[in-house]
Amino acid sequence: MNTPPVPAGPGQHQQIVDRIGHGLASMAPPGTWRQIRAEYRAAGRHIEADVVVTGQDGVPRALQPPVELVQLLGTLRAAMYRPGPGTWLSAVLTVDPVQGTAADFAFDREPQWRRTPPPIGFQDELRTFPRADEHVPGWLRERAGLPPLAPPAGDGEVRTPRIHDGLDASGRPLIRRQPLVPAEAERVLAYLDAAPVVLASRSNGPDAFAPDRTDAVPMNFRTDGVWAWPGAVAYYLREHGVPPDPDLLAHIRARRFTAPPEVSEAATDLALAAITGEPRRTGL
Repeated sequence: MNTPPVPAGPGQHQQIVDRIGHGLASMAPPGTWRQIRAEYRAAGRHIEADVVVTGQDGVPRALQPPVELVQLLGTLRAAMYRPGPGTWLSAVLTVDPVQGTAADFAFDREPQWRRTPPPIGFQDELRTFPRADEHVPGWLRERAGLPPLAPPAGDGEVRTPRIHDGLDASGRPLIRRQPLVPAEAERVLAYLDAAPVVLASRSNGPDAFAPDRTDAVPMNFRTDGVWAWPGAVAYYLREHGVPPDPDLLAHIRARRFTAPPEVSEAATDLALAAITGEPRRTGL
């Protein structure tokens, strides 16, 4: 039985980040680079690490990360473990010669793997860094071969997905999700389009990925009784290849891509409450 690592304090985290930053900065001669970026992805014993140096000419060049740097990133991952939430699965550290080292950690988002680990890799992850059930995202449960969490019974809530993963400095949406192969994308689209509509508008909205399309995105909502999603989810997958929220995607896969043709009145009320933010209707 694995013993979970002992968490370290925030001060120790920063010390390790600073050591990694200094190590990265030493990989290129002074005055020859604008930025050094390291990305580390891990699941159990499966580890991927990339280092890219952008020179003064603006051209990025890949470098082989030293073993000591990879080990130090693993040490940081263990030090940041917390009982319940676990630890991060991917990190991006960016070194700027003026501003120093910045770090971004993803605890629940699936990394963009070069080679997706086998199920045993994700099982090792959950053994080495145990998580409470509510902190195991749907995609990780699926990758590890775990059954999906049962939907809440009775007075539970219907979930709504994230359309994207944030915004960049210019306000454009960011996507950090594994792309779908065409065959699966078609099955996901069929599911998204088959669920019952619970709220609809006659007008369309703007396309966040193509600002010139001002009347393109369907302004409707569908539900399968567990999730409620806007028409934008299917639209962005169809038009721009943007996969759904990883937890919604894991749910669709768990249902074997078969959407219910109808949902109960209670589920419809829950979906409307999730969409509008208004309290659900109750019987007299």
